[in-house]
Amino acid sequence: MGLDDKIDNAAEKLGGKAKEGAGRASDDPALESEGKTDQAKADLKQAGEKVKDAFKRD
Repeated sequence: MGLDDKIDNAAEKLGGKAKEGAGRASDDPALESEGKTDQAKADLKQAGEKVKDAFKRD
């Protein structure tokens, strides 16, 4: 996984956590859900990058 991909995924996950927290604090379930979705997307991207890396090693 490239360093820039790791940084992008971490930033997306962090942004999702911030949205989730803001949604919880403001009692906005839509914003909280959007934050959780952003975190899930970042996790999936990171998993995909790890799979690609595993195949590159062989």
